[in-house]
Amino acid sequence: MPLFHPDNRNRSDQHRKIYAYCEIAYTIVDVSAAVLFVVGSVLFFQEATTYVGTWLFLIGSILFGLRPTIKLYREYTYLRMGDYEDIMRK
Repeated sequence: MPLFHPDNRNRSDQHRKIYAYCEIAYTIVDVSAAVLFVVGSVLFFQEATTYVGTWLFLIGSILFGLRPTIKLYREYTYLRMGDYEDIMRK
C-alpha cells in the first residue's frame, strides 16, 4: 500500500470509515479556518478591532497547518492496520 494513494480508501470497510472521518475533520478545519480569515479581514477595517482580527488570523493559520496533519494521521492509521509491507512502492 503506497502512501497517499487514492485507492487506499477502498481497501476495506475500515479504510472507508477512517477516510470518511478524516474527510469530515478536514472539511470542518477548512471551513473554520476560512471563516476565521474572513472575519479577521473584516475586523481589520477598524483600528479598534485589529487586535482581535490578528488573533483570528493566527488561529486560522494554525488550522490551515492542521490540514496536512489530518492526512498524515489518516495514512498513519492505515499503516497501523498492518498494510506497510509495500509502503515505498509507487
